[in-house]
Parts: sequence; C-alpha cells; structure tokens
Amino acid sequence: MTLKDKIPPHNDEAEYATLGAMLLDPEAISTVIRFLRPDDFYKNANKRIYQAILDLYNRGDAVDLITLTEELKTKTLLESSGGPAYLSELSSRVPTSANVEYYAKIVQECSIRRQLARVASEMVAQSYEDKYDVRVIIEEAEQAIFKLTEMQSSSNYFAAKDIVPKTIEAIERGYHTKESYTGIPSGFEVLDELTSGFQRSEFIVIGARPSVGKTAFALSMAANISMKQKTPVGFFTLEMSGMALIQRLLSSEARLGSKKLRSGLLRPADFHSITEAAGKIYEAELYIEDSPNLKLLDLRALARRMKLQQNIEIIFIDYLTLIQAESSDIPRHEQIAEISRSLKALARELDIPVVALSQVKRETEGKRPTLADLRESGSIEQDADVVIFLHRERQSDRKADDTTSEVVTELIIAKQRNGPVGTRHVAFIPEYTRFEALSSDVPVY
Repeated sequence: MTLKDKIPPHNDEAEYATLGAMLLDPEAISTVIRFLRPDDFYKNANKRIYQAILDLYNRGDAVDLITLTEELKTKTLLESSGGPAYLSELSSRVPTSANVEYYAKIVQECSIRRQLARVASEMVAQSYEDKYDVRVIIEEAEQAIFKLTEMQSSSNYFAAKDIVPKTIEAIERGYHTKESYTGIPSGFEVLDELTSGFQRSEFIVIGARPSVGKTAFALSMAANISMKQKTPVGFFTLEMSGMALIQRLLSSEARLGSKKLRSGLLRPADFHSITEAAGKIYEAELYIEDSPNLKLLDLRALARRMKLQQNIEIIFIDYLTLIQAESSDIPRHEQIAEISRSLKALARELDIPVVALSQVKRETEGKRPTLADLRESGSIEQDADVVIFLHRERQSDRKADDTTSEVVTELIIAKQRNGPVGTRHVAFIPEYTRFEALSSDVPVY
C-alpha cells in the first residue's frame, strides 16, 4: 500500500466519546475547549456537532441532546451531521464523562499527526519543484511544525495553596543566599537597585530617540550578563549585522575607538587589547541572530530553540518595530500591538526576561520622553512590565569646549509593574559606544 492510499490518522471512538461526554456533562465542555478546535475532528459530521456545541456554550445556552438537535436543525445541518439517531447514539455510548480530557487528547494527537503528514507531503511536493527556493521550503516547514507544538500547550489554573509553598521557598532561598537581586542583574547597580534585576517572565521595553544609545545600552547589559555573570544571553539584532555587533563589543571591551577598528589604523600594541577582548567575547555564552527581516513567528521559534539548546536566561531584541508581523494586511499600530502581546507571551512561556528596544516619537526631541511617547502603539506601554527611557544631551547639542569623555545619560524608569519608578544616571562613552557607571566627579545635570 502506498502512502497516499493510507487512511489519515484518526480515532472514531475517541471522537464519539469526547462529544458524548460533552452532552452528558456541561463541565466537560470547559475541559475540551482547552485542547480542541472543530478542525481537530476527522469526521465532518463530528466537526459540525462540535461547532454547534461551542455556539450553544458561548451563548450561555444549555447543551444537551434536545438543544443540540435544535441548533443543528436551525442551521440546516442536522442531516449532514448524522441525524437525530446519530446524536442520540453519541450520548448513549459514553457511560461517564470522567475521562473526557484523556479522550480529547487522543483526538488532538491524531489531528497533529494528520497535520504533520500534510506538512511533510507539501515539503515533498515542493522539493520536486525547482521554482521553490530550498530556504523557503525549510522556513515554511519550521513555521508549520512550531505552530503544531503550540497546539499541545493548554492553559490551566492553580489554587493559591499550590503556589504559596513555591513562593515561600523562593523567599527563603533569597534569605539564605543573601542575594541582592531576585532577577538577572543588568550590571548597572543604579538600575538594579530599582528593579532588583530583570525578572523572569517580564517584558521590558527600553525606549529612546535614534542615536541616543539604545543598542549600545542593550549591548553593554548583554556583555555584563554573558561575560561577567556567565549567564547565557540571546541577542536578536534586526538593524545591525552580527559582525558589526561583535565589532562594537570589541571596541567597548578593548577600549579602542570604533573609528580606529573600522579604518584599520591600529598600532601593534592595540592588537594585544583586541586579542584579550576577543578571548572574553569568544568564551561568552552570547548567541546572536542577525536576520534583517525577521518575522514574529520566526523570532518566537528561534527563541524557543535557543532556550532548548543553549538554555538562554534572557533575550534582547534590537528592535521591536523592525519585527515583521504575520498579519501584514492590518494597520501598523495593530501589527505592533500583535508583536507586543506576542513578546509578553513569549517571556511567560519561556519564563525568562524579554528586553525589547523601541523608538519614541519625534516630538520628544530635546525633552524627556514619557510613556505616551512610545512609538506606533499604546499597547507597548500596556503590555510592558518595565519601561525604561534613555535621555541624554545629544553630541550636536554639547558645547564645543566640552571635552569630557563621559556623557551623562538619564535612565528614566517610567513604569515598573512590581516596583518603584524613578530616574538614575549612567555614563555613555561615545568613543567606545559603551555605557558604564558614572564617575563620582562628573556633575549630573
């Protein structure tokens, strides 16, 4: 028997049992809808019956044999759904609804197997066609497979008594270890004092106007975390190449002007500093993705892969508004809202901080930005757990006789869902595009 002659994976008994349990027990419906959609059923009649049950349930109507029959009759779907005799048989074949979750998971697994087979057959068909680029085939297959993995996750709720012991355990662990921070320290003490480090499952947004130093600040934090704390970091750069990013890191760590590195006008002595800095970066657990046109689904898939393969504990994204939404036909502010919600969900799913950079509106030029200035969508402000703005005097605005190497930069913590807000100061070193702690002798404006 050839592959095309095989009957797609399905389990009639599990489908009957799932629908029958929903007719026997209304509480079974809330269990099943966590796992199944109408298309997960193999038989068309069962798809229609399940959709009718969902329609009744969503309207708040009772779900039983009589109401279901009437619902299908109203939609002129009763006969194509097997008729009254089939509906009656469904409810009589299941003695109890106690195992409905088990039945539903069998139906879901068969559905996933069918979809896997479909993805595989499409890959085979496209592989034989020269008009399809190999990279496109692989990318579409990855998207489809990662989408299937999401189907297996289902939401759940917990009693407070189940969460309290874990919370107390975390508090006791902090007491015994005397750790200053409960999250991942950024390496900037003035910031970490306010945030206690970047917390797991939180979505952090860093906003600023162009050329104020968003990337440099994110890179400084990523270097602190990956090199000094030896913590695995994922860095998604949609604006710069990976090589340009590493060049910036080399300039920062070796304390050599980025202009000297780009031009190659180096002294023999400089190569010692470069080699030493390169060694530190080489040993760092820093994982870089530099695709310029990264789609939201690809970013999520790559983040999952980094978490699974490298156990990354924090992600930086440079920057949010360059991510391509899956729904390109909707207005831009809705696309940004979709991206923002998805990144917040990703932080919770992977249980790590997700730090995304974002531009602020042009109107903030020359003044301190506020939450209302986050560009293109108010949903960023809503979804973010922490919002930090960078604000500093632009190079062009500085006095000609100002020769100080440090530029005072404000860190404005404008929002922190679980902590205080406030303003702190750090130093920006333009020559090395590097942020560090402010020297005590530099005046704060």
